[in-house]
Amino acid sequence: MLLIPAIDLKGGKCVRLRQGRMEDETVFSDDPVAVATRWIEAGARRIHIVDLDGAVSGEPKNAAIIERIATANPEVPIQIGGGIRDADTVQAYLEAGVQYTIIGTKAVSAPHFVNDLCLQFPGHIIVGLDAKDGKVAIDGWSKLSRHDVIDIAQHFESDGVAAIVYTDISRDGMMSGVNVEATVKLAQSIHIPVIASGGVTNMDDIKALCAVEEEGIEGVIIGRALYEGTISLEEAQKYSDEFSVQS
Repeated sequence: MLLIPAIDLKGGKCVRLRQGRMEDETVFSDDPVAVATRWIEAGARRIHIVDLDGAVSGEPKNAAIIERIATANPEVPIQIGGGIRDADTVQAYLEAGVQYTIIGTKAVSAPHFVNDLCLQFPGHIIVGLDAKDGKVAIDGWSKLSRHDVIDIAQHFESDGVAAIVYTDISRDGMMSGVNVEATVKLAQSIHIPVIASGGVTNMDDIKALCAVEEEGIEGVIIGRALYEGTISLEEAQKYSDEFSVQS
């Protein structure tokens, strides 16, 4: 299982939010490039980046920093979300060295957009589904849609997306434990990989996800727990690798 460190960018800095609230931030570093290098040196095989300013504005705001991270670490795939609302932005990120672009709000508000992107950039499109009580949230988590997570995930699978990033927004940034049950339920309903996100707190969460990895859970995004030291990336990845070998 991939353990994927999260780098959330706001104002050029590496921050973490609680439940997606832009006003409830903790700044962890003024140098996101150094943060990415730190996680890669610790064994990360993929990096998850969110342009928080972009998510709010609807257009990239930290693209230069993201390109610097990709240029400095060409051997490690990067997945980027936040403010990706058109094909030109996707192409620009891919040309900058990013491997995967994550479509969030527009995937829900304009589903045909995902289908078009999958045709134009096959293998590079991931959909991020942020949910609460089984319903998809949009617009920076400020609104709950009427869309059921499983129904819309199956739709995007048929479009050809590479994976689904599933976030339980009631737990994100709260260090309250990952929602394993809901993540497994989603993974069992589709054939493309699911990447878990939201609430990962300690090794118990990693162990719980490893135990259900074969249900279709490819990886897990880890944010605040890494920055606050309640999870060691080296130890967690070692456990995950050994578990996969044994199973």
